[in-house]
Amino acid sequence: MERRRHATLATFFADEPLSADRSVDLPDDVAQHIRVRRIESGDLIRLTNGRGALATAILERLTKSHATARVEQAESVPKPAMLRLLVPVADKERMLWLAEKSAELSVSHWQPVIFERSASVSPRGEGEKFAQKVRARMIGALEQSGGAWLPEIASELSLGDALVRAENSDGERYYLERRGRPLVKELPREADVLIGPEGGVEDQERLLIVEKHGWLPVSLGETTLRFETAGVVAAGVLRGLLAKP
Repeated sequence: MERRRHATLATFFADEPLSADRSVDLPDDVAQHIRVRRIESGDLIRLTNGRGALATAILERLTKSHATARVEQAESVPKPAMLRLLVPVADKERMLWLAEKSAELSVSHWQPVIFERSASVSPRGEGEKFAQKVRARMIGALEQSGGAWLPEIASELSLGDALVRAENSDGERYYLERRGRPLVKELPREADVLIGPEGGVEDQERLLIVEKHGWLPVSLGETTLRFETAGVVAAGVLRGLLAKP
């Protein structure tokens, strides 16, 4: 059987170490995805483990509920410069869309933040089950984009706790707001980006962010963007500008 050419290879997620000549058992959902893609035993596929490893593998066995692949070649992809995205706890579907794009843009860390306005949103994205949905969406986006690094997903925090935790960051800390300065004037080595909720932050929240914790207000333009649009634009701009490893 002629193997499929590398340019057409489909990528699948395998939460295991990837090294040459190693056989990898793929989970049920991946086996289902492989069948949907009409991939057969003997075909070449690509694997990513979300921890910096990409591999080319041969699909050795495929049943209704199981798949096994043998790694032919594996490579280690350097970890990109740190890019942390602090996102508001908001509408579920809009958060999930932003989660997908965050994985495509190699966001390093996903931190949901509870703002005062978060309490008025329903249905909002929070809790362990929602975090599992976020991870599943990110994995799908990683497979689609062929990426090597899956964002680290944190549990939601209050705004105050999120700001305190970010004090340990070595990067520039940007707070997105319309009246801020242009997003990037210098090239940061790493960055944290805080996105406010729909409708904006309360006055006391802005004081906490800017005055107490020293985040730099930055703007993406003259119009008011939805939080998920702002997140994608900021992540895309910064990922393109951050220093290469």
